[in-house]
Amino acid sequence: MKTKIEQFVIDRVRELRLKENVSQATLAGILGVSKGFIGNVENPRMIEKYNLNHINEIAKIFNCPVTDFLPQQPFEDNKETEDEE
Repeated sequence: MKTKIEQFVIDRVRELRLKENVSQATLAGILGVSKGFIGNVENPRMIEKYNLNHINEIAKIFNCPVTDFLPQQPFEDNKETEDEE
C-alpha cells in the first residue's frame, strides 16, 4: 500500500501520461525501467513507487516543474491509502 502523498504523486504522473498520450511502455523506456514497473507503480496494491530521480526525469519529459507533482499543502494524515476492492 502507498501513503497518501505517494498516491498523489502517482496519480499526477498518470494523469499527465494519459493527457499526453504516453504509454506505460514509452514512459518506462525513457526512465530506463521495465513496463511492468510502471504498471506496478500505478497499481495501488503494489509497493513500487516513483523516487525523486524518476520524478525529476518525468518533469523533464512533460516539460514542467518538479513541484507540479506535489500537493500544494501537506497531508495532515499521511497514512497508507485503503485498498479499493
